[in-house]
Amino acid sequence: MSPTLNADLHCHSVISDGTLTPEELAQRAKDKGVELWALTDHDEIGGQTRAAAAAAALGLDYLTGVEISVSFLNQTVHIVGLGFDANNSALREGLAQTRGGRAQRARAMADDLARVGIHSSFEGALKYAGNHDLISRTHFARFMVETGVCKDTYEVFRKYLTEGKPGYVAHRWATLKEAVYWIRDAGGLAVIAHPARYKFSANEEFALFTEFKGFGGQGVEVVTGSHSAADSVTYTDVALEFALAASRGSDFHSPTESRTDLGELPTLPEQLTPIWTLLQHQIQKAPQGLMPT
Repeated sequence: MSPTLNADLHCHSVISDGTLTPEELAQRAKDKGVELWALTDHDEIGGQTRAAAAAAALGLDYLTGVEISVSFLNQTVHIVGLGFDANNSALREGLAQTRGGRAQRARAMADDLARVGIHSSFEGALKYAGNHDLISRTHFARFMVETGVCKDTYEVFRKYLTEGKPGYVAHRWATLKEAVYWIRDAGGLAVIAHPARYKFSANEEFALFTEFKGFGGQGVEVVTGSHSAADSVTYTDVALEFALAASRGSDFHSPTESRTDLGELPTLPEQLTPIWTLLQHQIQKAPQGLMPT
């Protein structure tokens, strides 16, 4: 497969904190010219069967995907898994453990928001959570936009729900080692998602990549919806330094909220190894001869 392949290997559905169903995402990906797609819901693989079936019906190649929340040096880091066996019991059990406690965390977030005059936010956020086990800050943000607290979700995250701001409650996620091992042992590849978003010092970031590589991680998102052109240059260098394959994904959540749509990212730098070249046997190839629907 070509390094210039229009692959989008990071997006979210209503199964976690997106606003479209797996089927709607597959159709949008196809319409936007995506050639290889993965649904990567947060800590959840319940949408994989639907996503793979929708992709096959549209003539779209597919990779299984997930985005696992990890605690590393007191920050939350996201690790994307690609090309794994979605029926692997250890992966499923690990993700279930990671999801545990989200409801309690959400109630604590609502209590903190109530202290600054924002009431009924737990019930409001639940309306936006297609999967109540995965209620998240994004669902609270949508409620706060709906009720006029903020004009958009970007304003919400500037004023609330982040460390040091009202409504922020930390959660103990999986460890980096656990996440990489779950993905690897299920036959997939682990990828550090949108690394420019983390607020690590240079030494802390070096530790993240060193430990990730040591546990068997094999990729990093270089081109993403939240990376600038300068970020992509920086993480091209990091990928080369650590001999990691490069991934590409929009991190699409919603037509009205996401800055980058499915399929609209720049191509990967040509000096990098695209992650999909390491996943040839895991790609679920679409049946040939299908007409677009």
